[in-house]
Amino acid sequence: MDFSKYRVSAFACAAVAIGAVAFLQTDEAGAAGQCGKASWYSAGSRTANGERMNASALAAAHRSLPFGTRVKVENLSNGRSVVVRINDRGPFIGGRVIDLTRGAAEQIGMIKSGVARVKVTVVDGKGSVPSNCT
Repeated sequence: MDFSKYRVSAFACAAVAIGAVAFLQTDEAGAAGQCGKASWYSAGSRTANGERMNASALAAAHRSLPFGTRVKVENLSNGRSVVVRINDRGPFIGGRVIDLTRGAAEQIGMIKSGVARVKVTVVDGKGSVPSNCT
């Protein structure tokens, strides 16, 4: 029995699968994002959507994204990232694009500095952020 034609088919399928994985990795890496400064907060009793404030939760405040939107926040100085859920409004200081809870800020290593340059990318939800990263 001649299996040579099957080896070619198997090779073609493997190439397609590898290409698909490479495409997905490239697509995620090149995703549009909003860049700017992030700060962190832990004060307050309620968030803008009515939840009790939980400083250790992986949550954040954004000016315009719908509540419940999940975003990836990457610290551009150390490459660490965290996925947070938008449940509050802010920040209200110029030049800042997102306020993180203390728990999220710890994940990306910005507690000591207080402010970090970040890239915000929507992971899940209906909102979008302006693409201003260079």
